[in-house]
Amino acid sequence: MVKNMKSEPVRLYVKGVVLGYKRGLREQTNHTNLVKIDGLDEKKDVGFYLGKRVAYIYKAKTLKNNTKYRAIWGKVTRAHGSNGVVRAKFRRNLPPKAIGGPVRVMLYPSSI
Repeated sequence: MVKNMKSEPVRLYVKGVVLGYKRGLREQTNHTNLVKIDGLDEKKDVGFYLGKRVAYIYKAKTLKNNTKYRAIWGKVTRAHGSNGVVRAKFRRNLPPKAIGGPVRVMLYPSSI
């Protein structure tokens, strides 16, 4: 075995973007968000991501637990449409500032 071999860090998440809230013509549902996941373009591929954890990470002004970064956790619940957008429910509603912002779709819990 080779020692001192430098390896690149492994990323255990896929990048995504919050598109907005689930909504109808006249009302929106604040507890469900639409998320576009990188590399996901068809509805048939959404099954892999169902139940995966989603983290919206933001920076706050005050220290808490020795860090200024906080996270709101959620999970992918189902597909939305046929082009790879998914619905995600978060423990606390995402703030409007999160629309257009990045999220991390964790590759756990694994179903394979």
